[in-house]
Parts: sequence; C-alpha cells; structure tokens
Amino acid sequence: MNRGNLFILSGPAGAGKGTLRKRLCEQNPDMMFSVSCTTRKIRPGEVDGKDYNFISKNDFEARITHDEFLEWAKVHGNYYGTRRSSVDKVLNEGCDVLLEIDVQGHAQVKSRMPEAISIFITAPSLDDIENRLRKRGTETRDQLDTRLRNAAMEMSHAGEYDHVVINDDLRRAENELVELVKKYRDK
Repeated sequence: MNRGNLFILSGPAGAGKGTLRKRLCEQNPDMMFSVSCTTRKIRPGEVDGKDYNFISKNDFEARITHDEFLEWAKVHGNYYGTRRSSVDKVLNEGCDVLLEIDVQGHAQVKSRMPEAISIFITAPSLDDIENRLRKRGTETRDQLDTRLRNAAMEMSHAGEYDHVVINDDLRRAENELVELVKKYRDK
C-alpha cells in the first residue's frame, strides 16, 4: 500500500484558508482533515473536535513534554499543534491528510517530512486582510493589531511554500486549490 499525501495549508488570519479548507474537504471527502489542538477560546459557531480540539494550557504543555506533536507553535498568545500519531496512522493507511497550520508549523513539518505538499493561502494585500478581520468582528483591537503584525510576517514566508493561492475571488481560489490538490492525488 502506498503512503498517503500530506498537504499543508497556511496563511495569515483573514486570508480565507479555513473557508477554502472546508470547500476542499467537501470535494475530497476521503481526505482526512487533521484537527489541530489549541489552547485558545472557542469562537461562536465552532465545534470542539471538528474545528479544533480545545484543550488547556497545562494539557498542551504536557503533550509537548511527551513529544506528541508533529508540529506546534505559540501564535497570538495561544498554543496550536498537530498530533503526530493521528497523522502517521492515516498516512500509513494510504489516505491523504490535510493540515491547516501556521508558518512556524509549516517549517517544522517540512523539516521532518520534506515530501509534504505546502500551499500558502493569502489575500491580495495586507489591507484586504485588515478589512476581512474587521468584518469578521471576532477580535479585540489588541488582538486585531497582533494578527495584522503577524500577517505581515507570515506573508513574507510565502516563497517558502510549494504553491501560493491568492484568494482574491473565492470561487476562483477554490477551483485553483482543488485542481492543485487533484494533480498530486492523481499521481
């Protein structure tokens, strides 16, 4: 049995990577989306175990100590991480896995699994990111400022990815992402 493909989606907050990830998974129901662990508070409409595994800081730090994460990072003051065991199990069964992680996590995964296919999702500009985050209305002013600073830093890493998808039009970006993934899955 062939090992599955590991796909990585990254990009700044407000780029639309969560929306594009959901649409990609709808069109590829046999692809496993790896649900990350996080210590951040749950947002309205999110479901524990579906959007993220929401865990305590103490639990997360214990998992770091026991080397349970394929990648982990502290972003916007919260921990985020991908459990190694769940990803390896699915890949070894020949199924494809999709990670939605930040640029720090991308670097960690690519160093451990250089065969992973990485796709950076971005908006046309930092101004677009700011407008999207303001419309989303889920962050305080300080959180928004932090996310914008981080977005500028994250966008500077786009060249480290195998592919970049600019989400200037949701339908077009979705089609581009789906076709890109299909190319690798058909190999």
